[in-house]
Amino acid sequence: MLLYDNRHAPSPRRVRIFLKEKGIDVPTVPVDILAGGNLTPDFMQVSPRGLLPVLCLDNGMIIDETVAICRYFEEIKPEPSLFGLTPLDKALVESWSRRAEFDGMGGVADVFRNSVPLMANRGVPGRTGDPQIPQLVDRGRITVARFYQMLDDRLAHSRYLAGDQFSVADITALCTIDFSAFAGMPIPDEDTNVRRWHKDVSQRPGAYA
Repeated sequence: MLLYDNRHAPSPRRVRIFLKEKGIDVPTVPVDILAGGNLTPDFMQVSPRGLLPVLCLDNGMIIDETVAICRYFEEIKPEPSLFGLTPLDKALVESWSRRAEFDGMGGVADVFRNSVPLMANRGVPGRTGDPQIPQLVDRGRITVARFYQMLDDRLAHSRYLAGDQFSVADITALCTIDFSAFAGMPIPDEDTNVRRWHKDVSQRPGAYA
């Protein structure tokens, strides 16, 4: 079993944190995204989409979506549960995971891919030749600001995003916020609930996986 990884990209980090929380060790293969390592013929044979992370099982099968990889390991090792135990828990985890990924990570990615010089002609993940679109930077910033406010409202009444238990939703949100800070959009000063939560989850051992 091998995990194709990148130490700087947020989605591979999500898997590393998940594995650390589970106490699972998986050998990794580093792939340099900024240098185009995910676009080489060798990597494209592993994952034609050119995206990370990618899990290669011992039988040669490939799992290439972050949540799918985490779900695979959740089924292998159910405890501690990071996807929820009760039907309501599972629904809340799924809801907040999707919000963190689509509302948060998507907005940050729009800003990063369309403003960073190294991403020129790489406006679409996993390929080259797609120009940056400056208008997406403004839209991304609006989306991220709304995401921060949504999180702050939620965390005013909940220790973690899906309730009292740390979950994969918190992992996605943590990686989104740290990526957002790297892209020049840190937690707003007024979002004190997000700041409290971020300090809490950042102190977990898995946060530095």
